[in-house]
Amino acid sequence: MPHDVTMPQLGMAQDAGKIVSWLKAPGDPVAEGDALFEVETDKATMEVEAQAAGFLSGVTAAAGEDVPVGQVIARITEEAEDDSAPPEPSAPSAPSAPQSSGGDDLPEGIEVTMPQLGMAQDSGLLVAWHKSPGDAVQADDVLFEVETDKSTMEVPAGADGYLAATLAEAGEDVPVGNAVAVISAEAPSNPVTRSAAAAKAPAPKAEPEQAEKPTERETRQKPASKPAPKTAPANSANGRILASPKARKMALDQGLDLNRLVEAGHPQPYHVADLEVLKSLPTKSAQTNAVQTRHLTAEIPADGFADFARWAADTAGLSDQNALLAGLAAACLPTGTGTVRVEALGQSHSYAVMPGPLSTIQPAEPDRPADLILRDLRFSRITSVHLGAEPAPVLTLARNGDALAITLECAGDHLTASDALTLLSEFAGRMEQPLRHLL
Repeated sequence: MPHDVTMPQLGMAQDAGKIVSWLKAPGDPVAEGDALFEVETDKATMEVEAQAAGFLSGVTAAAGEDVPVGQVIARITEEAEDDSAPPEPSAPSAPSAPQSSGGDDLPEGIEVTMPQLGMAQDSGLLVAWHKSPGDAVQADDVLFEVETDKSTMEVPAGADGYLAATLAEAGEDVPVGNAVAVISAEAPSNPVTRSAAAAKAPAPKAEPEQAEKPTERETRQKPASKPAPKTAPANSANGRILASPKARKMALDQGLDLNRLVEAGHPQPYHVADLEVLKSLPTKSAQTNAVQTRHLTAEIPADGFADFARWAADTAGLSDQNALLAGLAAACLPTGTGTVRVEALGQSHSYAVMPGPLSTIQPAEPDRPADLILRDLRFSRITSVHLGAEPAPVLTLARNGDALAITLECAGDHLTASDALTLLSEFAGRMEQPLRHLL
């Protein structure tokens, strides 16, 4: 049975997405989880994955087109040549925002739900709230940050009003479509703050109606209880430190270790203001801080990349050597995919690398955050480096006589020791025998 491919909703306020490029061609075989196309909104660019295995057919939208959310733009069929009629490109009516009726002790208003940031996504990690309960919000205001296995995105409020309830805490995984907040038209007198786990807990049984209800006078005299201050967990469920990209970058630039905030019990997620708390913590010895930066070096007797680059240009027309380097490096990351920035001779080029042939590597926006930085110093007089951690792990290529020296530098929270060793070992092997990448 054919499976429809639709334009996903990547944010509450999104009603359309622009197809940047198709990563599969009509007739190509696809596996469940393969990246089908890239879609761009006003917030981010993301890859959309296949939700079924088969063959891509019936593509009705080309790269560069704006497509309404929910519109069918292709099909995944069981046969490469499918005789069924292609999907109609008519746009569905925009879904109305879910409304909170005020039941279950929730205020009345518009529910903000966990968006689906990818077709194969079933939940998202709530990284941080950008508004506090009771705050006034506008539709375009950033309400919270959400992280999936592909990226971290800011989610707008989607409506004007007041943040009357937050229904999940930073560090919690929330299923797609579940309510995470309520925006009311009027300022709430007693905003609701609860965790997603609390919403799953069974409601307490009602007590027998023996106790008398308080009188109207007692109700007026009893002060309204203030919501308990929201605190984030001391660490996320998977051990990852929750911090905004700006705070993480500033910490690296200033040589600050976010792990010390975790050890001190300071609640996550961390923002720029938390760096002042970090600076005020008692200092540790230089030897202890040095452990938080990883520095590894490998050496191979000969550089096999030059011959491989000539072969790739002659046989496959792949003449961009920087793109080939990016492909070899990204394949060694724990995810096997990501954005790689290649720096050489005063120039910088960014590439988006997905699992698959080297021919699928595409240039990325220069300001797109890199998952890995590759410095090519083979044609300089530098033979070794020790520069320290940067916002992303850094691989450096340098010649040492006839041999090739490869250095990996990264912060302790970028890669585990095991992942760092694997990354450097795999990349050294690929530079010595690049054809391993094609096997």
